[in-house]
Amino acid sequence: MRHRCKVAKLGLPADQRKALLRSLATEIIRHGQIKTTKHRAKAVRSEVERMITLAKDGSLAARRKALGYIYDKELVSELFRAVNERYGDRNGGYTRIVRTQRRRGDNAEMAIIELV
Repeated sequence: MRHRCKVAKLGLPADQRKALLRSLATEIIRHGQIKTTKHRAKAVRSEVERMITLAKDGSLAARRKALGYIYDKELVSELFRAVNERYGDRNGGYTRIVRTQRRRGDNAEMAIIELV
């Protein structure tokens, strides 16, 4: 049963899964979009949206939480500077997942996750 399990386990132990989601979230915020598997994209979507919500708050506590999660310190300051003009009037739904072709080697479902 997987009742009330919000995040897929992705076939990884907890520490590796958390590190994977942190690195994917960092790269999405840095580059605007990444190409990954559909299940990883769905798992990282909530983390990216949480970081953008923290940036919209803009308080010192929110900045410290974001610094504890995102790997790059300059990226956090850039996110906190630019988020209000980009997402100021939006109440959520900061990311979009677009399905693409299946991966050639193992036929995994691929997707592009991007910031709206």
